[in-house]
Amino acid sequence: MAPESAQTLERGLRLLRLLADGKGGRTPTELAAELSLSRPVVYRLLTTLLNEGFVRRDAEGLVHLGFGVLVLAQAVQPLLRAAAVPTLRRLAEEVGATAHLTVAEGDDGLAVAVVEPSWTNMHVAYREGSRHPLDKGAAGRAILALRGSAGPGDYLVTEGQLQEGARGIAAPVTGLPWLEASVGVVTFGPLEESAGPRVVKAAAELAAALG
Repeated sequence: MAPESAQTLERGLRLLRLLADGKGGRTPTELAAELSLSRPVVYRLLTTLLNEGFVRRDAEGLVHLGFGVLVLAQAVQPLLRAAAVPTLRRLAEEVGATAHLTVAEGDDGLAVAVVEPSWTNMHVAYREGSRHPLDKGAAGRAILALRGSAGPGDYLVTEGQLQEGARGIAAPVTGLPWLEASVGVVTFGPLEESAGPRVVKAAAELAAALG
């Protein structure tokens, strides 16, 4: 790939990542300022991305991610699930609780992989494809922490936010700028003190596998 083409691709990807930060649409002028690019360059990028459906403009002229991104996301989810299941299975068996991988989709968290423990008498039934606001539950709050200053070793604990009596622990998957995700466990019973560090370890294992 020619250097100029590679630079154009890199700029286009930076633009898409910026629009995916959950802060809403921007004007082309705002995009140019945040990307430290000239407005003509941003307009050329937007023209290509608009034609391919990866961005869209609303009635007020603000630029948003387009629905073409969903097609790519749907193709990636099976790959994420395949990579996550071995790690989640070990975590579920070690902790004795339902383990899950949750990714951000706008202001929601989407469970893309769920593994239940095989040896417990009772555990939480958590369905793949379940959605919930990012500000509710450990999985979503761990992703929000990732958008802030969370790093390796951090984890969130919540109780009763998504389901009465349910306890959750989740840690952000760090070090992957293309992915906003968390690994967590949820249960109705008590969790050992080692559950938090085990969730953190699982999140780090998944990050290494995907990185």
